[in-house]
Amino acid sequence: MYLVVLYVFFQQTLIYIKPPNKPALPWTHSINIGVFSQMYPTLGDDRFRLVDLRSIQVLDSRGRPTVRAYAYTKGGGIGIATVPSGASTGKHEAVEIRDGGKEWKGLGVSRAVSTIETTIRKALLGVDVRKQAFIDSIMKTIDSTPNKSKLGGNAVIAVSIAVAKAAAATAGLPLYKYLGGPTARLLPAPLMNLINGGAHAGNKLDLQEFMIIPVGADSFKDALRVGMEVYYSLKDYLKEKYGADAINVGDEGGFAPPMKHSSEALSALVKAIRIAGYEDGVDVVLAIDAAASQFYDEAKGKYRVENSEMDSNKLLGYYESLIEQFPIKLIEDPAAEDDWDTFRLITSKLGCRVLVVGDDLYTTNVERLKKGLELKATNAVLVKPNQIGTLTETIDFAYAAARKGWEFIISHRSGDTEDPFIADLAVGLGGGFIKTGAPARSERIAKYNRLLEIEGELGPVGLYNRTIKPRC
Repeated sequence: MYLVVLYVFFQQTLIYIKPPNKPALPWTHSINIGVFSQMYPTLGDDRFRLVDLRSIQVLDSRGRPTVRAYAYTKGGGIGIATVPSGASTGKHEAVEIRDGGKEWKGLGVSRAVSTIETTIRKALLGVDVRKQAFIDSIMKTIDSTPNKSKLGGNAVIAVSIAVAKAAAATAGLPLYKYLGGPTARLLPAPLMNLINGGAHAGNKLDLQEFMIIPVGADSFKDALRVGMEVYYSLKDYLKEKYGADAINVGDEGGFAPPMKHSSEALSALVKAIRIAGYEDGVDVVLAIDAAASQFYDEAKGKYRVENSEMDSNKLLGYYESLIEQFPIKLIEDPAAEDDWDTFRLITSKLGCRVLVVGDDLYTTNVERLKKGLELKATNAVLVKPNQIGTLTETIDFAYAAARKGWEFIISHRSGDTEDPFIADLAVGLGGGFIKTGAPARSERIAKYNRLLEIEGELGPVGLYNRTIKPRC
């Protein structure tokens, strides 16, 4: 793993580069200095002072309402952030504030929008946008709940990301360099979700995602090409074997063929890799997101997989069998979100062979990660900013895992948006992996295209992550 340890926006004053001229704001208003601005003056450059904060309701990739925030600085910087939303969500995640009622099927976010334009805006106007940790701490203090349930995690993360983008724009820096400094140059290997099951599909596959990772590529551009070629080889194979209905795409661009067994899905991926002209296990490896909370019976303490009731040991044996049959190098959420003992068992037995990734187990929460580190529950983590609600906490979580030698994977959500923020975040933090769906659907492609742009900007100094190194 290539770990960057620069907190540029937390600790140091950036060299000022002249920003573009600021366009007229889309709202007419009078600017009042925020209540915290006199407590925390700017860092000698008034251009980074936040002069406006606005929000609107927009739609995510599933057609559901979500929050978009706009942050403006005196120096002309504009930051725009649009919040994603998950389908398979952990119960420990930050709370989304939605309106309820009949309009928008109860999913409207006008309350969260109003919170940004009133409470949060009043608190933050006049604050230096480079002081990310301070801004996030203000919002956490106002919220005063452990899960952002007062202000709403969707409102807080929208503002948190928007002000970081505004700071980068004011400094005239690409976001990944603002977040990671001049040494940010590692392009992540993509985890591409090609076959869907579980909560992401209407078939009988119990496991939620079956993914490929193009580890044999020499660049991100080549990795994306390999992924695209395998994707379309798979499409042709599924159509021929199962019919046209098998190639309808799900929320994340993957296919949902009428399969019943995980081995069937994994066999199809291997077949597609070979049809595309690549060697499975060398050029392309496989990954699974089990999302085991979805098939866990808490009352019985058992897992129901492929019509079989399993305790922890049987579940371990099930995963071992799949790893022996297929070139699987990563398993995400192999146990339920609070089943620490089963996570620990699986990692102790399989952690030298595969990355065992905690998503719902940790929900990007440092306090839950501390327990995982102590128990050695996993050897890798998934990072989703909207799970925790602030950029500061997101970065703290990723670096806390990395300091112990664990991999961290920057991730999208099933209900995502055209905002490519996580692409910059992955490069900025030096994470070796990004999970952002199949090479299909514009909200997924936006992240891949942004990574292509970053790779082009970096030129020959850019590095593509080709290694998967499980930590025993």
